[in-house]
Amino acid sequence: MRVGVPKEIKNNEFRVGLTPASVAELVSAGHQVIVETRAGLGIDFDDQEYVKAGASIVETAGEVFAGADMIVKVKEPQAQEIALLESRHLLFTYLHLAADKPQAEGLMTSGATCIAYETVTSHDRSLPLLKPMSEVAGRMSIQVGAHYLEKEQGGRGVLLGGVPGVAPARVAILGGGVSGVNAAQMAVGMRADVTIYDISNARLAELDMFFGSQIKTAYASKAAIAKAVSEAELVIGAVLVPGAAAPKLVTRDMLKTMKRGSVLVDIAIDQGGCFETSRATTHEDPVFEVDGVIHYCVANMPGAVARTSAFALNNATLPFVLRLANLGAEAAMQADPHLANGLNVSGGKIRHQAVAEALDLEFVPA
Repeated sequence: MRVGVPKEIKNNEFRVGLTPASVAELVSAGHQVIVETRAGLGIDFDDQEYVKAGASIVETAGEVFAGADMIVKVKEPQAQEIALLESRHLLFTYLHLAADKPQAEGLMTSGATCIAYETVTSHDRSLPLLKPMSEVAGRMSIQVGAHYLEKEQGGRGVLLGGVPGVAPARVAILGGGVSGVNAAQMAVGMRADVTIYDISNARLAELDMFFGSQIKTAYASKAAIAKAVSEAELVIGAVLVPGAAAPKLVTRDMLKTMKRGSVLVDIAIDQGGCFETSRATTHEDPVFEVDGVIHYCVANMPGAVARTSAFALNNATLPFVLRLANLGAEAAMQADPHLANGLNVSGGKIRHQAVAEALDLEFVPA
């Protein structure tokens, strides 16, 4: 199979779909890899390293799409990339369609087969291709939250861990999944006062066993969330419904109860965000303020630590890329129902039920 890797063009996105090591694996399996020039430069891989791995270098994204059967990316295709897709193409990347109807409609029009990293499952019902970026985003959320709590950033002027004689900041984490757990690990390491909220009692019990006395846990009732928001200096939105839009857990009215200079970090912004006042931002302009509360809603958070993120992502995606290249999309999905769960769009139809429901479009099973 001919596998194409275009340079990412989303704002301040420096990750790359395939590292040179991943390219070498594909080439050794008998596949051809076409890489757009400077695609890996953001993580210090120059064209020559891709050539050594066996790739062909081309000058434009158009040449990548024209020459490739499968396109491997990191972020959802932008409008100019969607225009390059054809029905013969297999697209393998993050899509997050539930919050992006124009993209969904563009992919439908293209006729391409589009498999989304974020809805590929595993035998234990986890999301193996979302997990590494959820880990990164969870850990980053505490870093950026601590930064924007600083007074010169417009924050409350609070040190997350406090000092002897001064209480630490209170951190409320909404969601006890992969992102939430990684956020908690960082917050605990910085000596913050941490509470995780979740609607699964079984999950809360697991978190209690894992963290012991280092954190508190609470059932995520509306009343509990309202109280948490009013008391916390930093609120992390880490809720995920696979393939679907994130629920709005923090309302505009709740913001009025928060301390001025408090910070909200919305990890779920790719799926529409879990704060009513959230709107997607970029690394170039990452925050905005509503009612005196700072919102950090960058839609590609892991792009800020592009090298770490690219390696972590490739570790997870490479086995699936090889399977798709070796067998072809249809055979690979027939052989692996978990990979088939990643199918979002094909033949001009929405193939994932949660995506269809979120976008109010017809769901047509593959």
